[in-house]
Amino acid sequence: MPKDNFNADLAIELTTANRILFDQGVLDAFGHVSVRDDVDKNHFLLARNMAPGLVTPEDIMAYDLEGAAIDPRDRRSYLERFIHASIYKMYPDVKAVVHSHSPSILPFGTTALILKPIYHMGSFLGTGAPVFEIRDAGGPATDMLITNNELGAALARKLGKSPVVLMRGHGNVVIGDSLKQVVFRAVYTEVNARVAAQALLLGQGKATFLNEQEAAHSAVTNNSQSGRAWDLWALRVKEKTAA
Repeated sequence: MPKDNFNADLAIELTTANRILFDQGVLDAFGHVSVRDDVDKNHFLLARNMAPGLVTPEDIMAYDLEGAAIDPRDRRSYLERFIHASIYKMYPDVKAVVHSHSPSILPFGTTALILKPIYHMGSFLGTGAPVFEIRDAGGPATDMLITNNELGAALARKLGKSPVVLMRGHGNVVIGDSLKQVVFRAVYTEVNARVAAQALLLGQGKATFLNEQEAAHSAVTNNSQSGRAWDLWALRVKEKTAA
């Protein structure tokens, strides 16, 4: 039987990412974060089917780009591992993926309002996040989940060049070129959505968003600072674990 063969340090970093995203309110009992394997680029690492806040390095599994576990043993896999598999397969430069049901983001996937950067920390959203409509890919009677490669590929295509895609009635997906970047983006997509909703409420449906140039320049600055946020969040979860 094949055995897991991946960098143990990467599994520890992925565990930390799970814990941070739970601590920051992006993931709850559901959702998941993955990273492309640095040993085999055609594999990615993802926890077994469990609550993200409980993940340990021993729970990390390797998958191929079809979403098949390399060494499943008796471990259950997430139903929506095909989100990750399809994105890594379609976009070779993507190194990390988060799928969440981040609560403040959900309304933007069900209304005509586009989720755009309302302040500099959300600048990676650029001109706005696209919305994936599962009915277009799976018909009118799905369970809303991405449970096969066909639906995964449709979602990946909708992502296009955006770092974030919303999923109507379900959640969102965030991509990055590292675990630190994707965690930063997932946290600040949630925060940006919350602030945008508040601004639109106060402005009676009107608010001033960053323009394309402001977003582009701010994104460059923020990319150089994402490690600072990771260090703080990682220390917080480490202290909580030790307490």
